[in-house]
Amino acid sequence: MPEALALSSAPPAIAPLSTPGQPRWLSRQDGVLHAEGVSLADIAQSVGTPFYCYSASELRRGYAELTSAVGPLGVAVCFAVKANSNLNVLTEFARLGCGMDIVSGGEMDRALAAGTPASRIIFSGVGKTRDEIGRALEAGLHQINVESAAELDVVAEVAQSLGRRATVALRVNPDVDAGTHAKITTARKDSKFGIAIGDVPALYARAAKMPWVECLGLAVHIGSQVQNLSPFRHAWAALAGLVRQLRAEGLTVTRLDLGGGLGIGSGAEPGPDLAEYARIIAETVGDLGCAVNVEPGRWLSARAGILVTEVLYLKQGDGAGFAVVDAAMNDLMRPALYDARHPVLTVHAPRGAAPLPCRLVGPICESSDDFGSYADLGELKSGDLLAFDNAGAYGASMSSTYNSRALVPEVLVDGDRFRVIRQRTGTDRLLQLEQPGPWTGAPSAG
Repeated sequence: MPEALALSSAPPAIAPLSTPGQPRWLSRQDGVLHAEGVSLADIAQSVGTPFYCYSASELRRGYAELTSAVGPLGVAVCFAVKANSNLNVLTEFARLGCGMDIVSGGEMDRALAAGTPASRIIFSGVGKTRDEIGRALEAGLHQINVESAAELDVVAEVAQSLGRRATVALRVNPDVDAGTHAKITTARKDSKFGIAIGDVPALYARAAKMPWVECLGLAVHIGSQVQNLSPFRHAWAALAGLVRQLRAEGLTVTRLDLGGGLGIGSGAEPGPDLAEYARIIAETVGDLGCAVNVEPGRWLSARAGILVTEVLYLKQGDGAGFAVVDAAMNDLMRPALYDARHPVLTVHAPRGAAPLPCRLVGPICESSDDFGSYADLGELKSGDLLAFDNAGAYGASMSSTYNSRALVPEVLVDGDRFRVIRQRTGTDRLLQLEQPGPWTGAPSAG
């Protein structure tokens, strides 16, 4: 039987939290916003705007806080790579002993390149290809979370063709509403994700008889940015009941993947309480004797990142002012996609109260390129620098080159130093990818 997901070593000592909702790695020095010990104005002058900036100390701090809460329960932590797939960010977590939750072959390549042992990688996702499944088996990943009966059959076929037994868990859809945005809710019965909870016993029994499959557990993931913890309790309690039912039928269940989705606070809101989160794990699945893991993404990286942008133009609208910034929806999709609102900070001290709220909008030719209205930025001028906070998750990883815009650089700060960890990718580089190859097939007549 494969070993349980290895727990990381004890986390380092971390200073207590600052005021809830306040950025813990950002501070003003002589009126200028600093990332750890580095002036954001200096970084902007060096790399240009817009750019993402991440804090190495905040990445480490978040991991230490979470493992301090759930580690005593024997719960392992895997970072959801989709939240921030930058190789250097993943390397920071890998050095701490964090596992990885992946949803594509590309994310597997990144997790392995970051130094994560294959034995700490879990492959989730509803549409894995045969090639991805094969590469996962050859790499020796900890487990594959199977999302349908059809996928289970493909996993078995690929495993047999490679002569490698596949370790799997079945992802359960418990029909629980996470109470979050509809586009990031994943466990209602109308969702594409997982296997309806009533169908799991029969499929689990079938999997147990497959010679090239070792079905060891169950997985669940109810959604993202969950603020009210009660949906976790409902989902995990349902999972515990299913474990007991399967065991009563003589089936082996030794692993539980509780998924991610733990939300963060914003502004004056502190977000969910970690102690309560850990208590719910203990009260729902703590007595089952299973190896348990959680898969946070946003909680570990969102607060460790900002997007810095420059004000290009100011214009007057109907009852409000507009500030056109050089960051756009292709750089930060969440406001356009999820109606998300990110706190915004001025890099230089505000000049004083503005007479009207200001809408921050980007240059893309879409009305949805709108970051929202802000009343506390003071009087803005062209050339001012602003920072979108809580942008370390689902920011750069979701960015695109829409409107033929460059992929913006990413920067990592650690103490009094910084370095670029992704270069700005402009049109010159992208055009190289579009150089035509040779024609295939016969030339057309005429």
